[in-house]
Amino acid sequence: MLCSVMVRLVGSVSSRIPITQNSCLHSRRLLTSRPSTGTSNNGVVGTTTCVLRRGSSSIHTFKAKAMRREDGERRFPPQHQDGQPGKEYLMDPLPIFSDPNYKPTNKLQGKVALVIGGDSGIGRAVCYSFAKEGATIAFTYVKDVEDIDAKYTLEIINDAKISNAGDPIAIPTDVRYDKNCKDVVDKVVATYGRIDVLVNNAAVQYETYTLDDITEERLERIFRTNIFSHFFMTRHAVKHMKPGSSIINTTSALGFSGSPKLIDYASTKGAIVNFTKSLAIFLVDKGIRVNGVAPGPIWTPLEAASLNDDDIATFGSEVPMNRAAQPVEIAPSYVFLASKDSSYYTGTFLHPDGGELDNAIPSVNNNNTINP
Repeated sequence: MLCSVMVRLVGSVSSRIPITQNSCLHSRRLLTSRPSTGTSNNGVVGTTTCVLRRGSSSIHTFKAKAMRREDGERRFPPQHQDGQPGKEYLMDPLPIFSDPNYKPTNKLQGKVALVIGGDSGIGRAVCYSFAKEGATIAFTYVKDVEDIDAKYTLEIINDAKISNAGDPIAIPTDVRYDKNCKDVVDKVVATYGRIDVLVNNAAVQYETYTLDDITEERLERIFRTNIFSHFFMTRHAVKHMKPGSSIINTTSALGFSGSPKLIDYASTKGAIVNFTKSLAIFLVDKGIRVNGVAPGPIWTPLEAASLNDDDIATFGSEVPMNRAAQPVEIAPSYVFLASKDSSYYTGTFLHPDGGELDNAIPSVNNNNTINP
């Protein structure tokens, strides 16, 4: 099956080009692959893969791996975006949201799923995978910022959905505010009659160099986006969810470990962890399961729009697997938690993090000494 990518060719003109199976990174190859980028004659950036052998020699000490990270082994090219939320169609290389070898088994057939922030990154991969598994999809995006990404995501969901699923809808909104979240839920219920799966996935992040960087305005924006939206969407959606429904919250490995460079972001992710655990107990009598996914470094617009060039260049080198993941590698966690396969899971987190949480690598300062 062909998948396709959205690219900006000249000015405001957008087009789609097919990507064949040979040009996609398959999930099973990603553990032994590193992406490289190139530009074709028509100006389209493509991604190729160099397969490496990994054996016992890939097991490094923390110090050796930290030193290699400090030496700046490049993973992604420098790139800048004007602000957040980031735009996937501008990224180099483009994130990978699908695996052409994926074999769906109708795990979500007949279900209605609402994915917050579903236009790009992990959200796009989740929407695509849910559609392949039979779900009817509604997703939100930020109007006038994510329109191109949202339009393309609608196209790929329509291409992926099964015949008896409903037509997907994309809802522009600002999830930081309660009324907007209620309006989203009302629209989904008016269109489909219910909500079976809610995925809370909206997020922004900013790097911190001094505590003065964390202004009151920035703090309010990041908390409203990353955790207020979870509260607002959930309290309106549960009114339309029946026993057997599922809520899945996107947190981060940093919600468990913290981060000196993403202090306010990590704080919101820690709040999501406790929100998930508390809500799971609160809703257990209603038969609604609440779980979370805590990814490590994932190549998404969030990273491309918020990290500096040095951090983008070495993004993913901080985990034992020594690379960032692609969104396609994270989506199966959401499919599992949304399906009956996880019927005995609630208050639980899946950790597709490349080994980050249990194997944190110390940082190296400019004096080449190890910081714990």
